[in-house]
Amino acid sequence: QVPLVESGGGLVQAGGSLRLSCAASERIFSTYARGWFRQAPGKEREFVAAISWSGANTFYADSVKGRFTISRDNAKNTVSLQMNSLKPEDTAVYYCAAEPNIYNSQWYPNYWGQGTQVTVSS
Repeated sequence: QVPLVESGGGLVQAGGSLRLSCAASERIFSTYARGWFRQAPGKEREFVAAISWSGANTFYADSVKGRFTISRDNAKNTVSLQMNSLKPEDTAVYYCAAEPNIYNSQWYPNYWGQGTQVTVSS
């Protein structure tokens, strides 16, 4: 069973918005730090954003600061990524991730979803 399931990807024009969601299959993930990574064709997977279990602390890659917002609903066991002012360079497969703790953006989670494609056309 895949522990994390992403939804909300799709095709959008540059300047548009998308909202990704990640649902967890087990209640314990509501106590974990959660976040998002992305991988563009021919590139390594990179950190995008993460949020502590309480939601008190958030972390963002410099490339998305001011455009993306991560949030969570522990009652629903979901995490969302609101993506605004999208650029063609945001095109990638976006992966949801989870790990018990997070201290900074150098984060190496062990639990992953299968990914959802985001394509931004110019």
